[in-house]
Amino acid sequence: MYLVQSHHRPATRGIAGLAEAVVDLSAVRDNVRSFRERVPRQLMAVVKADAFGHGAVPVARAAIEAGATWLGVAHAAEALQLRAAGIQTPILTWLYDAAELMLLADVDVSVSTVAELQRVVSTPSVHYVHLKLDTGLHRAGSAPGQWIELTRTAAHYEALGAVTVRGIWSHLSHGASADAVESKRQLQFLRAGVGLARRSGLRPTVVHLANSAGALTLDAPDTDLIRVGAGLYGIDELGIGLRPAMRLVSKLAQVRRIRAGEGVSYGHEFVAERDTTIGLVPIGYADGIPRVAGRRASVLCAGVRTPVIGRIAMDQFVVDAGDLPVEPGAAVTIFGPGTAGEPTAADWADWAGTIPHEIYCGIGSRITRRYEEGAG
Repeated sequence: MYLVQSHHRPATRGIAGLAEAVVDLSAVRDNVRSFRERVPRQLMAVVKADAFGHGAVPVARAAIEAGATWLGVAHAAEALQLRAAGIQTPILTWLYDAAELMLLADVDVSVSTVAELQRVVSTPSVHYVHLKLDTGLHRAGSAPGQWIELTRTAAHYEALGAVTVRGIWSHLSHGASADAVESKRQLQFLRAGVGLARRSGLRPTVVHLANSAGALTLDAPDTDLIRVGAGLYGIDELGIGLRPAMRLVSKLAQVRRIRAGEGVSYGHEFVAERDTTIGLVPIGYADGIPRVAGRRASVLCAGVRTPVIGRIAMDQFVVDAGDLPVEPGAAVTIFGPGTAGEPTAADWADWAGTIPHEIYCGIGSRITRRYEEGAG
C-alpha cells in the first residue's frame, strides 16, 4: 500500500483527529476495467467537481493507467488543473467563458451554438471542438432546428483551418432506465444529427452519448466513446459489482455518560430514554454530512452500528454508543463500501433524500484526502 497526500487539501488535525476521506485508487482502476470489459470502446473518465470529491488529479491518473483514453470536466479551470499536473490525455470541457478560451489551447471544448463557435474561432489558441446536439435532455446542446446551420458553419470554419470538429455528442436523460426506451430515441436523434453533419462535410473521429448507466443499458455500437462518471467512483446504479472508492472515517473526540431525560444537541430533539454513553464525532454539515439525515443516520463506531442522535451541527454530530466501552479516539466509519457493516454513501443518500453523487461531492475542503492502494 502506498499513501499520497493531495496537494490542495489541508492536513488539519484536532484533539482526536478530524475526519479524512480515504480513496482507494485500485477501486477506480477496477471500475474502469469493468466498463472496458463490458463495453469495448474508448472510455472518457469524467473527473469534474474534483472527481466527485475524490481528487481530480490522482483519480485521473488511476483511470488513465486502467485504460481511459479521454478525460471529461465541466469547468475550464478543472481542465487547466489537470494540464498543470502534467496530464496530457485528451480533455473535453463543456462550461467556459470567452476569457477562459484564451487558456484552452490544448483542451477540446464543447460547442452548442453558432455564437459559441464564432467565439472559439476568434480565439486562435483553441482548435478542437465537439458539437453538442440536444437530443432530449433539454439542457445544453444545439436545438434540432439550429443543427444544420451549426454543422454547416463548423464545416466552413474547418475548411478554413480555423477549427477541427473532433467530436459530436449528446447526453442521456434516462440512462439508468433498464428498458432504454428514451435512450434509444435519443440515439436515433444523434444518428440523424451525425448524418447531417457528415453531409455538411464534417468527419468527427468520436461520437459519444452514453453515461455510466447508459453505457450498459443502451446498445450503441456506432458510437466511439462512453463517458463514465458515477461508475468511476463505484456508484453502482445497475448493480454490476462496482467498487466504491471512498471511505469517510473519523474518531470520537469526546465520550461522556448522560442520564435518562437529558437532551442532546440543538433543540433537544433527542432526549435519552435511558442512561447511555454518547460520543462526539468532529465533522458536520460544513464538511458535507447532510443535516437532514440526522434522525435516520448511523455510523460504525468501534465496529458496531451506532445511531446518530440530535441535530447534526456545522462541525460535529453525536452518536449513541449505549453501553459500549468506547473511549476518545475510537474509530468511526461514516461511510464506506459496506463490507465491514458500515453505512455506504448510498445509505446516506437514502437518509438525506438525495443521490450518492451529492454525498461524495459535498465532502468539504476541511477533510483531508488520503490515497491508498487496496487489496482489490
